[in-house]
Formats: sequence, C-alpha cells, structure tokens
Amino acid sequence: MKIDNIKDVFFDLDHTLWDFDKNSEITFEKIFSKSHPAIEIKTFIGKYVPINQACWKLFQYDKISHQELRYNRLKQSFDALDYDISDKDIDLIADEYIQYLPDNNHLFDGAFEILDYLNQKYKLHIITNGFADVQHRKISNSKLVNYFHTVTNSEMAGVKKPNPIIFEYALDLAKAKKENSIMIGDSIEADVQGALDIGLDAIFFNETPSPVGKHIKQINHLLELKNYL
Repeated sequence: MKIDNIKDVFFDLDHTLWDFDKNSEITFEKIFSKSHPAIEIKTFIGKYVPINQACWKLFQYDKISHQELRYNRLKQSFDALDYDISDKDIDLIADEYIQYLPDNNHLFDGAFEILDYLNQKYKLHIITNGFADVQHRKISNSKLVNYFHTVTNSEMAGVKKPNPIIFEYALDLAKAKKENSIMIGDSIEADVQGALDIGLDAIFFNETPSPVGKHIKQINHLLELKNYL
C-alpha cells in the first residue's frame, strides 16, 4: 500500500545502503594478507561479526567509548581464535581498518535504482550512528553523495539512535515534519523503533525474511520500497 503523505525519506547507511559486511571483509583481507597471513579470513569474520555487533550495541548506549569499541571488537575476535597478538598490533589494525574501509564501495543490490526512483519525488537524507569522517568518505567514495540533501551523524547530534534527539536533530536539519517523513533502516531497535517512538513512520530493511510485529513494515530487498513509496 502506497504511503501518500511522505515528502522526506531518511535512510540508515551501514547495512541498509552500504554493504558493511562485504566491505569489512575485503578490508580485513587486505590488512591480514600483508601483516597476518596465517589468519583465515572466513574464520575470522565468523568470530568478528557477532562480536562487532555486540560492541556496537554497547557503544550505541554509551557503555563503551569509541576507542574501546575499536580495540575490544578486535581483541575479543583474536581471543576467540586463540590467536596471539600484541596490543600494539591490535591498535595498528584498528587504525588501518578505519583508513581502508571507506575505500570499498559495495552497495546493496538495487541501491542506485531505488535512489534514482525516490529522488524524483522525495528529498532524501541519512541518519547514521557511524563516525563522521568515515561515513563522509563512504558516502563520497560510493557515489551516494549527490542523492542526499542532509546527512546527520551521531557526533553532530551528540547522541546515537535510538535516542529521540538524533531523529529530532535530523528532522530540524532537513526542515522536515515527522508526519511527512519516513525512516528506513536495518535495525529494529535503533532505526525502526527509535523512529516510531517519536511518531516518525519507519520501514525495516531485513535481507533475511523473519517475523516481526504486525505494525512493522518490512522489506527484504531495497526495490520493495516501491510498494510503499
């Protein structure tokens, strides 16, 4: 069912438009190939992905710092592999990871097609919990920059999704009204429920179909947004 009153569309970036998992794996492969060739990349990624998600959740609620996030997710992954590595090398990998990650630009299937489609009728925006410099480079390098009127990151707003302040900040920056806006993201908690809690409509982007509450709009491919917008 089409939603008639929308004028502004807000996207999350990582895991919604920008394929974080694929770009992250390529980045680690580059780093390990020259400095830690004994690490099997698929095995590492299998440990790293859930650990990174858990660390990001702690960071999202200000339970760990930016620096602790960068260190802990690597330290815990190497510990899970029983791989002996110094703190100095972990800090070096953390720096290289942030340096190289935005050089990759794999987007989810249909990203450009849906943005071209939506751009004809709506103003498009981004709300992200990612670090400002890194997110800017991702958006620029992946040729997304010209689609978006505003980009709100958690450093600008001073809080992270699902805190209502970041959504209000993004709406103010975009000069948009919540009743005429919608949020699209991959996190039920941060993107969808965070938006719904302030009266902002939302769509859950979930690559793997799964049951969600009946009040939640869900898509499994970006082009399915055409069913709503």
